Amino acid sequence: MEHFDASLSTYFKALLGPRDTRVKGWFLLDNYIPTFICSVIYLLIIWLGPKYMRNKQPFSCRGILVVYNLGLTLLSLYMFCESKREHPRQSACASRTDPWIQQQLPGNRLVTGVWEGKYNFFCQGTRTAGESDMKIIRVLWWYYFSKLIEFMDTFFFILRKNNHQITVLHVYHHASMLNIWWFAMNWVPCGHSYFGATLNSFIHVLMYSYYGLSSVPSMRPYLWWKKYITQGQLLQFVLTIIQTSCGVIWPCTFPLGWLYFQIGYMISLIALFTNFYIQTYNKKGASRRKDHLKDHQNGSVAAVNGHTNSFSPLENNVKPRKLRKD
Repeated sequence: MEHFDASLSTYFKALLGPRDTRVKGWFLLDNYIPTFICSVIYLLIIWLGPKYMRNKQPFSCRGILVVYNLGLTLLSLYMFCESKREHPRQSACASRTDPWIQQQLPGNRLVTGVWEGKYNFFCQGTRTAGESDMKIIRVLWWYYFSKLIEFMDTFFFILRKNNHQITVLHVYHHASMLNIWWFAMNWVPCGHSYFGATLNSFIHVLMYSYYGLSSVPSMRPYLWWKKYITQGQLLQFVLTIIQTSCGVIWPCTFPLGWLYFQIGYMISLIALFTNFYIQTYNKKGASRRKDHLKDHQNGSVAAVNGHTNSFSPLENNVKPRKLRKD
């Protein structure tokens, strides 16, 4: 395994250049194998999970969903919002510890680092803002790690036997983001990388708070803004393309190859999310919207991340079963 990892590292270095040494020793970042294995396990569970659940009763997961979505809402808010500066005693302690301990300390948010580092909207290099760059790197590690946590979105669908919600868009988005951000954290962990992560963290505050509220039966009749969260996601992708394109038009020390890749990836998400939006909300889907309204009145609502959420009814080809009382 070590020989294989060394071979991968040599290949990545030849293809992408030397890694950023500021993240050396950080959890999950030293080699690609753990991230790759997690992604393979994720895909295997998607394949085998529905087969395992086929003849079993679906789980409610209501209490866990409330806690899970609340936790991701708070984590997304943490990554996005401003905060107080680090306590001097904490900073002194951090100087005597390894990088993994340093990144766990509070006081590192995207907005704070961008503001204090006077980040340039049009193009920002990865080694131009000193300690503010380190703040961005620390919070973007959490952003990378959150993509691993978000695999649970799919696992809850499987446990609740909502397999029709595991769409191509859903799997593509979840599986790709963890891997993309492993590479981003090793080569471009700050600078121009901040913008898309900042927008996405804000959208996830809205999205996971929506999920959390929809886990509470008494709140479901009041959840009407799912359509606008999808619109917000599409706007996020467009704004990210615009900001990334600025770095191409007015280049700085940020690698151009990463900018071109991000533009291409955003275009793929726009295509998939637009297709989802049209399928769900266009006039031809009027009957589907009536079904959504009926489901909503029955204590079931739709979700926004490329699928209907975990409270919508099962597909017609699922065998009848005893209804849950949640």
